[in-house]
Amino acid sequence: MMLSGAALCVIRFHRTALAGALLSVFAAAPHSLLGGPTPAGAATLAGATTLAAAHEVRPGYLELREIAPGVFSVLWKKPARGDLILKIDPVFPTGCAIVGIGSEEIRGGAYVARATLQCEDGLSGKTIEIAGLRATLTDVLVRLHYLNGLQETHLVQPTNPSLLVGGPSGVIRRIVAYARLGIEHIALGVDHLLFVLGLVLIVSSTMMLLKTITAFTVAHSITLGIATLGLARVPALPVEAIIALSILFLGPEIVRVWRGESSFTIRHPWIVAFAFGLLHGFGFARGLISMGLPQDEIPLALLFFNVGVELGQLAFVFLILGLARSFRTFGIKWPRWAQLVPGYAVGTLGALWFIERTATLLGLG
Repeated sequence: MMLSGAALCVIRFHRTALAGALLSVFAAAPHSLLGGPTPAGAATLAGATTLAAAHEVRPGYLELREIAPGVFSVLWKKPARGDLILKIDPVFPTGCAIVGIGSEEIRGGAYVARATLQCEDGLSGKTIEIAGLRATLTDVLVRLHYLNGLQETHLVQPTNPSLLVGGPSGVIRRIVAYARLGIEHIALGVDHLLFVLGLVLIVSSTMMLLKTITAFTVAHSITLGIATLGLARVPALPVEAIIALSILFLGPEIVRVWRGESSFTIRHPWIVAFAFGLLHGFGFARGLISMGLPQDEIPLALLFFNVGVELGQLAFVFLILGLARSFRTFGIKWPRWAQLVPGYAVGTLGALWFIERTATLLGLG
């Protein structure tokens, strides 16, 4: 049995006229997206194929809540951008079938579908697959709630897009899952890492770098918490455009450092890092908000998702500093043009992303 949706490319430049395709509708026993017919007795949430924009790294979320022996209410969320929906589809084991159709909508940057699933012998010991996940950069958090109050949590990744339903998992497994989501979110968020790289290239002393990275961390932690807890909402497109602008902003500052010049940013990089960090926090928050976690789960998810983001960020900074130190230790001399590449990459990519995202915001792209 499978719930299928519409598809999303991971590269913004590949936008097509299919963006206006119809949203998914429930249908009985169509062919699966894996190329063959769905198992007998299965039902599918099928839809038209669309191509979407951006490096989509926001996670999907599948919740199965047992409401009667062998009967589960299904909540399925996956990233969407307007009418463009990521093509990842839960495939349930043979012997399971949709017996009740709920609602479907696009809300808060996510495609949301609800249904009722009945499994003859329950789900324990059986496999759930997320079809289409291998072709994405997206993870899917899967949570199961049983009638006896026990819970089970899995993080399904593109490298292994299936899970074996087993016994209930404890809080440690959930902590690890949220921390991994945070690490992967920052690792695949090239724009956030480029901003951090720009800060490293501007700062000249270890203490100032520590102060600057701390300011950035505190700032985006504040807005990550505010946005995830629902205390403030900022539309995604303006945030993405301003994040790109923050990267572009650092480009000329890096050139000033090379020339031995000074500026407010060079003298007080921590202030700039804090100001732009507030905006980057809203970008980080989309990874959690799109899942629509239950209220009682948000504090744990917020804390350890943020821990994962910080661990990934620190690992990136240490990698840069380690490479720089190793080059000096081994006396590696780079030609002048190679030394300039990181700085110009920050400015150039920031400019390209800002133009692209602004065009999208204005409806021109």
